[in-house]
Amino acid sequence: GDIVLPSKIEGKPVTSIGWSAFYGCSRLTSITIPNSVTSIGSEAFYDCSRLTSITIPNSVTSIGGEAFCSCDSLTSVTIGNGVTSIGSSAFLLCDKLNQINVDTANTKFSSVNGVLFNKEKTKLVIYPESKPDTSYAIPNSVTSIGDAAFYCCSSLTSITIPNSVTSIDYAAFGYCTSLTSITIPNGVTSIDDATFYSCSSLTSITIPDSVTSIGNDAFSYCSSLTSIAIPDSVTSIGKYAFDGCEKLTQINVDTANTVYSSVNGVLFNKDKTELIRYPEGKTDTSYAIPNSVTSIDWSAFYGCENLTSITIPNSVTSIGDDAFYRTGIYNDESNWENGVLYIGNYLIKAKSTLSGEYVVKSGTKCIANCAFEDCRSLTSVTIPDSVTSIGNRAFEDCSSLTSVAIPDSVTSIGDSAFWDCSSLASITIPDSVTSIGGSAFSNCSSLTSITIPDSVTSIGWYAFCNCSSLASITIPNSVTSIDRDTFDGCSSLTSITIPDSVTSIDYYAFRNCSSLKDVYYSGTQEQWEKISIYDYNGCLTSATIHYGSSAPAANAGAMRAPAATAAQNTSGAVYTATAQNA
Repeated sequence: GDIVLPSKIEGKPVTSIGWSAFYGCSRLTSITIPNSVTSIGSEAFYDCSRLTSITIPNSVTSIGGEAFCSCDSLTSVTIGNGVTSIGSSAFLLCDKLNQINVDTANTKFSSVNGVLFNKEKTKLVIYPESKPDTSYAIPNSVTSIGDAAFYCCSSLTSITIPNSVTSIDYAAFGYCTSLTSITIPNGVTSIDDATFYSCSSLTSITIPDSVTSIGNDAFSYCSSLTSIAIPDSVTSIGKYAFDGCEKLTQINVDTANTVYSSVNGVLFNKDKTELIRYPEGKTDTSYAIPNSVTSIDWSAFYGCENLTSITIPNSVTSIGDDAFYRTGIYNDESNWENGVLYIGNYLIKAKSTLSGEYVVKSGTKCIANCAFEDCRSLTSVTIPDSVTSIGNRAFEDCSSLTSVAIPDSVTSIGDSAFWDCSSLASITIPDSVTSIGGSAFSNCSSLTSITIPDSVTSIGWYAFCNCSSLASITIPNSVTSIDRDTFDGCSSLTSITIPDSVTSIDYYAFRNCSSLKDVYYSGTQEQWEKISIYDYNGCLTSATIHYGSSAPAANAGAMRAPAATAAQNTSGAVYTATAQNA
């Protein structure tokens, strides 16, 4: 129904409408806001699906993000002269909204024919979703198009962007499902994330040679787009930029481009070591990846349903997330061997129903990103010594996995490779491994011990975060820094051995290590004091530092009482030096 907000309650003025105050009030049809109110909080009227119009009084200075988002019946908004800030997506998904009118006395915002601009009309803020026009020419005064400015404007078949525009922000034309073509002016330098997301009628687009970057999902699900030309100026293309473009047959890169290249419409990096995107609309049934390729990018072949045969050369060492998802090979059940998909010597994906013990096929070279993700009934995995890399998230959330044997052929363990393997009690990393990815063993809450060999030179952030059963660990002398949050939440950790090669310990590296009592440091007190130890490492700085020691003493008699000297390091923490027997 109708609500009239009072200007005072029990003699006190009502000055704000709080965060989510009327969220989901589906019976609310109108509301009168008193002049005492100065702010409307984020999501204040989110999903008030029967609210038809709103007048914002002159007293209001700020409208929060998503304040009127998903108000499906809202047709018009009147903004008073006091509003100085409007949050992101304030009127997003108001699919009947056709007018936003601003008081002419407002000093920050203005409107022209129901379209919202800043005062100077240099930024187009919101074009209402339900305006009935099929074409729109953006005024020549405009230099930037705001976040989601034309989002879901499904009536527009053409938009003219003037040469004055230099900036097009996030999702500016997302879900403009009737838009058939658009020309980006020469002043624009970047196509932001999701700029043309799901513009399903878009058949062509011209990217000028002023553009240097194409964002994540920039053209995703432009299902009518048949070809795209990338100029020599482009130096960055985001993830999933062309996913869901089911009619796209050609991605052609200017030969003068120094970062990217194309061969027969397939997108590569310049030296063709990385295959970035095979167009979904190509009609070929087979494809041989060039021998120069060492990595296959995220979603590289996503949705290529025509492909029933792909040859991966032995040069490939890494395969990204969903690289072959929904290809003809992936979709054909006969290609899955006992619930596991291989392409040549590469293990691509296991079904989440895989259970018990699993032995990876002999001769397998690489375990792809996310290969065993969510295989929650998998208890053990045997990896042959032909495997050289374990991809990102390869065993993520394998919550019943108790053991895995990593052979000495493996050189890298990817990001989040064993994330949330909560039953994994111990693991030995072979001395062939040189890098352990970020979050590689995060949330392995049963992990009591792990051996890191001297071959490891880098340990990613969060690598052992929340390994709450881990009691001790030795950092090899090949490591020079301990990244942020590496051991955060290792609440059973009582001791750690740190080599004198370490020069920095990042933020939160030992946060919530409440049991940490002893740090065995191979260097001198003077060397320790030179280590850059960043904030939120109180559990480390309050522990006893045993200088000149590479491991705990064999028995109690091997360590004498502290020599009662205190040292101040650059972070201001006090450490206790303990004399050691030879």
